[in-house]
Amino acid sequence: MPTFEFIAFDADDTLWHSERLYADAQKRFAQLLANYHDPEWINDRLYQTETRNIQHFGYGIKAFALSLIETAIELTERRISSQEIQEIVGWAKQMLNAEVELLPQVSQIIPRLASQYPLMVITKGDLLDQEMKIRKSGLENYFQHIEIVSQKTLETYGKLFKKYSITPSRFLMVGNSLPSDILPILKLGGSAVHIPYEITWLHETAEQPPIDQTGYHQLETIGQLPPLLERITQNKE
Repeated sequence: MPTFEFIAFDADDTLWHSERLYADAQKRFAQLLANYHDPEWINDRLYQTETRNIQHFGYGIKAFALSLIETAIELTERRISSQEIQEIVGWAKQMLNAEVELLPQVSQIIPRLASQYPLMVITKGDLLDQEMKIRKSGLENYFQHIEIVSQKTLETYGKLFKKYSITPSRFLMVGNSLPSDILPILKLGGSAVHIPYEITWLHETAEQPPIDQTGYHQLETIGQLPPLLERITQNKE
């Protein structure tokens, strides 16, 4: 019997690059407002706006674009032009239409694991955008279930466990975000593998669990996941 009933993966910045797009847009945003404020202040105010707006718009590129526009209006005291707002909207469209670039080794590891375990994707964000990225990725057929959720909380994961009759102790989540992918799963009694991405949005930061906490693992790349699974299986035998 396999050690895990399901192995679930986060999508953005776990399977493919995403935060790079936001970082690039944020740099252009700071340049756009350079005549009004310094970059650090602009970035701080943008983060405050994004955090405040999560309850209204959720996560994703469209929510990000709305926060960019709102921040621009506030920081320019309504002096931003319609042409500049249109430029911000154009950035969002570019982000939505960007090619999906898989992280290194993902295209080899996911098919390999799919032949051994039932795989899932659990990702948060805009429904249409996430569906498009999953299709563009070429990975869709390797996952038995794909769940796009508005938040990744204890309640969210609890509902998914109930939906798929998952025993928490036999569930493994793989992701780059400690507060979204790792900590809730550990609290529910599951196992989690943290693979940090090169850029971490401030909202997705949290204190790491003790490295010896039961069920918690940290890797540098997804290519290290199969050997880890082998070690876990051997230790349970």
